[in-house]
Amino acid sequence: MSKEAQARIKINKLLELAGWRFFDDVRGKANVSLEPKVKLTQAQVDAMGNDFETTSNGFIDFLLLDESGFPLVVLEAKAENKNPLIGKEQARKYARAQNCRFVILSNGNLHYFWDLNQGGPHIVTRFPAPDAIKGYTRFQPDPARLVAEDVPVDYIARTQMPAYDREAGWKSEAQRPAFIQKNRLRFMRAYQQRAAQAIQVAVKEGKTRFLFEMATGTGKTLTSAAVIKLFLRTGNARRVLFLVDRLELEVQANDAFKLLLKNDYKSSIYKENRDDWRKAEIVVTTVQSLLFNNKYQTLFSPTDFDLVISDEAHRSIGGNARAVFEYFVGYKLGLTATPKDYLKKFDSAQASTHTTKDPREQERRLLLDTYRTFGCETGEPTYRYSLLDGVKEGFLINPLVVDARTDVTTQLLSDQGYAAVVIAEAPTGDQTSEQHFKQKSFEKKFFSAPTNRLLCETLLTHGLRDPVSGEFGKTIVFAVSQNHAAKLTQLLNGLADKLFPGLYQSDFAVQVTSLIPDAQQLTINFTNNKLLGSANVLPAYKTSKARICVTVGMMTTGYDCPDLLNLALMRPVFSPSDFVQIKGRGTRKHDFREQLQDDNLKTQVIAPDKTAYKLFDFFASCEYFEDKFDYDQVLKLPRPGSGTPVGAGEGTGAGSGEGGGQTGGGDPGNGDYHHTAPDAIASQVEQQVGFQGMKIDRMFFEKFEDKVKADPVIAQQVGNAQWDQAINYISTELFDKPSEYFNLDKLRRAAGVDRRLGLREILEKAFGFISGFKSRDELLEEEFDKFLLDQQNATGFSADSTASAVQAMKYYFKAYATDHQLRDIIETRRLTDLNVYPAFGMSDFKAVPLVWRTRIPEYVKDYVPLNQFM
Repeated sequence: MSKEAQARIKINKLLELAGWRFFDDVRGKANVSLEPKVKLTQAQVDAMGNDFETTSNGFIDFLLLDESGFPLVVLEAKAENKNPLIGKEQARKYARAQNCRFVILSNGNLHYFWDLNQGGPHIVTRFPAPDAIKGYTRFQPDPARLVAEDVPVDYIARTQMPAYDREAGWKSEAQRPAFIQKNRLRFMRAYQQRAAQAIQVAVKEGKTRFLFEMATGTGKTLTSAAVIKLFLRTGNARRVLFLVDRLELEVQANDAFKLLLKNDYKSSIYKENRDDWRKAEIVVTTVQSLLFNNKYQTLFSPTDFDLVISDEAHRSIGGNARAVFEYFVGYKLGLTATPKDYLKKFDSAQASTHTTKDPREQERRLLLDTYRTFGCETGEPTYRYSLLDGVKEGFLINPLVVDARTDVTTQLLSDQGYAAVVIAEAPTGDQTSEQHFKQKSFEKKFFSAPTNRLLCETLLTHGLRDPVSGEFGKTIVFAVSQNHAAKLTQLLNGLADKLFPGLYQSDFAVQVTSLIPDAQQLTINFTNNKLLGSANVLPAYKTSKARICVTVGMMTTGYDCPDLLNLALMRPVFSPSDFVQIKGRGTRKHDFREQLQDDNLKTQVIAPDKTAYKLFDFFASCEYFEDKFDYDQVLKLPRPGSGTPVGAGEGTGAGSGEGGGQTGGGDPGNGDYHHTAPDAIASQVEQQVGFQGMKIDRMFFEKFEDKVKADPVIAQQVGNAQWDQAINYISTELFDKPSEYFNLDKLRRAAGVDRRLGLREILEKAFGFISGFKSRDELLEEEFDKFLLDQQNATGFSADSTASAVQAMKYYFKAYATDHQLRDIIETRRLTDLNVYPAFGMSDFKAVPLVWRTRIPEYVKDYVPLNQFM
């Protein structure tokens, strides 16, 4: 089959999948034609399969029509081995002649969507649907209007209360602070105003991508609200997608947009409004929920959002998550608190070698990718406002860093992980050996009960106290794992009972991790000073009874709790962005008198303002990320106990635990049936069981679905998107019980698909979030689509070479992702083995452009979950 015919077949299929019709059917009239108002016949479609580029006019353009039969989109098709962009000017000329605004350029493998009124061609992985194009047609952006819009400091306050300055409470200088607080009015600071104005300058220069580098605590959400209003108010966006990277941030962002913009625009969380999200101008969701099962492609058209904002951009567009971001056409804004030059003293050349594998190298790549994605290849963001800027201008505070190390934590992080000199007893005497630990193995192999206790005692002894109640200041502790968090919580509560007898009753510290029920609400209650109660010491003072939240990663990003006084790193931190985020939890200023319910008591508070917070650096993280760090406070910690080597284990052997399974059989001679007569096979039929499985398998699977849907706990957890809790509940309460003996392996077999399923995917099927399970090849196609979207702005991406070789690249991508032997051949550079390797030969390898021969394996290893294809 010719390249032309292959491309034709693929383009036809893509059009049909998107809802375009070659012929009249029950859905409506045909909306694909060769010329205006001329429908295609089956003979024409068949003929084009042979050679659609050679006609009397030199080429054939498809016209995609609206409901009235008028031209809506020009589709310029090229052969598989040709770059779709070579038809760009030809398609533009034809589109203008037909008074047509939109163009699709495709060779069957690589596709571009182009709005002639805005920007250039944009890679898409599927064609937009007729309804999506119809809605997009009504969108008429006017960049000049956006550039000319005035953005004063009361830009948001005017939306909250348009005539606030005519109210008596505002006009009175004495009443104004109370008036602002009562009506929750938000005024932009000068630097936030400058950020919005920087967008206007960039748009004037023709840019469509922007990056804000703003320190934690500088009000990125308020700034985002101003940018959203700027685009919506001037008609340069109909709808905005706000991407976050954590579930708890969905609610936080949505609540903020409702407070700031609800009088003019509606904001909603996608998962709570799946059926009517189009009624909202601002849609908030996590990037993970859109990535799962590639929902962003099945639920949305590329034209559904005209402005996409990525909160904590280096996280929410990292790896294949960038595919979600790149899927949508239009303006893109990234927000990050991590400055690119944070690693300016970092030796990236040495760290990227195979022998070192320093975790900071991947972080450096992520930051550089972030700058590239948002059109800031020069290294300068669209707007920057650093922590130092915030401190200098009086909006933020720097931490008081406490260097507290045990003998084991004294040594810094090495290239291999955490290097510690461990004393190992031997028959011939003590032997000193160096051991290396990875982050996930710390709690199991490294932390001992004495070490944990020492860290907790140090925190409680030296932590800052609440200036009003005198209690231990509100604190977040960062643990290694959920198990480690549980141990630390128990230790802290035990110590608090001794230090503050009768005051907390084990409510002093609370574990806040993903497996804890309603963990998200716990973080909100901690901010609102009602976690496990409030006013524990002074009845008139509202402050959380629980003083410490012990977490792993839930409260690192975007969590806002201004009255925090202590942060404790009871785990090492490898990622600069994680470290910046953790530090940022304490940088916000706070007046503790705001929590007093009795105005008479406010004058008695001697030091009401938060002027400092302590960061307990138990693992020398500051020194890890900077060549030299002068600690504000240095604590020399004693060895935890006489004769107990620091780092000794806790005796976590297998123990008795829960016993193994029972075995047994029938009792011969106790009623068993014994057949002694001769027998023979009467008939034999062979039948291949298809992907639908046997009826008994389907019944088993359906029985499980009915079981989980009928369980109110699971239904509630799934309804609240608490997937970790639901999976944990099913694993402990439903699996391997005598009644049905459900387990994951049986469910996978019963599902009858050609790949490995996860329990979350099974739950999504049971509760109707997905209609069925995708095949392995469908998932591979989607992963490759993500790869293309991710790489379109990468260095070395050549439209010409990529277009002609995309089919070979896809074959390589699929083979590498599914064939462990091929991965071993590529990784060990035994390329000569490809000459005799049947699944992927040397000719297949040579068909892949040189730059992609290494980039595809790197991407697959970093971002594609290979276990799903097993």
